[in-house]
Amino acid sequence: MIVSVHQPQYLPWLGYFDKIDRADVFILLDTVQYKKNEWQNRNRIKTAQGAQWLTVPVTYRFPQLICEVGVNGCERWQHRQRQALVTNYRRAPHWESLEGFFGDLFSRGWESVAALNIHVVKRLAAILGITTPIHVASGLGPLPEEPDERLIALTKRFGARTYLAGSGGRDYMDLSKYERAGIEVVFQDYRHPRYDQLFGEFESHLSVIDLIYNHGEASLPILRGLS
Repeated sequence: MIVSVHQPQYLPWLGYFDKIDRADVFILLDTVQYKKNEWQNRNRIKTAQGAQWLTVPVTYRFPQLICEVGVNGCERWQHRQRQALVTNYRRAPHWESLEGFFGDLFSRGWESVAALNIHVVKRLAAILGITTPIHVASGLGPLPEEPDERLIALTKRFGARTYLAGSGGRDYMDLSKYERAGIEVVFQDYRHPRYDQLFGEFESHLSVIDLIYNHGEASLPILRGLS
C-alpha cells in the first residue's frame, strides 16, 4: 500500500492530482504552518495575455497553521474569479464540465481556507475520475511534531509500507528514519504532458481546471500521460 501526503492547495496543478492518483491513500496535511504567497490560497489560469492568478484573500497571522487561517469574506473574490473564468474559458470545448463545481464553490460563504481547499481537492479529484480515498490530518488524532516522524506515523496509520514523496523531498527528508521504520520512500517524478489549450502557445504548470476545461472526460488519461 502507498500513502502520500500534501498540504491542501487551491485549484492545484496536474502533478498534485498525479500524486493522489498514484497513492492508495492520500492525506491532506492541514496541521502544518501556512505558507504565505505560495499555493495554499491561489493558483494560475491561462488568458490571452498569459498566466493569471486566482487568489483567495485570507486573514493570516504568523505562525498560524493551515487549519487556523480564515478566508477574508469582506472581499468579492468569488465574483472576480467567476468573471475571470467566464472571460477566459467560456469558449473552451468543455466549459460545462465545471459549471456545477464552481457554482457551488462561489455560492458558499467560506470561513476557513482549509475547509475550502479540502472541498476543492476532493471535488476536482472526483471530477477527474480519481478514486483514491482522501483523508484530512486534523481528523486523524495527535501526530508527531517532527516532520519525518509525522509522515512515518501517517504512513503506519494506514498500514502502508511505502510513502510517495514529492520530488523536492530529496532535499530535506532524513531517509534513514524511514528505513529504520521499515518504510520505503518513492519520489514522484511527474512529467507534465502537453495538451491543446486556448490562446496560442502551450503553458504548463497551470491549475488542473485548464486541462478540464479543454479536455473534459479525457483529462485523466492526459494527466496520466496515456494520451
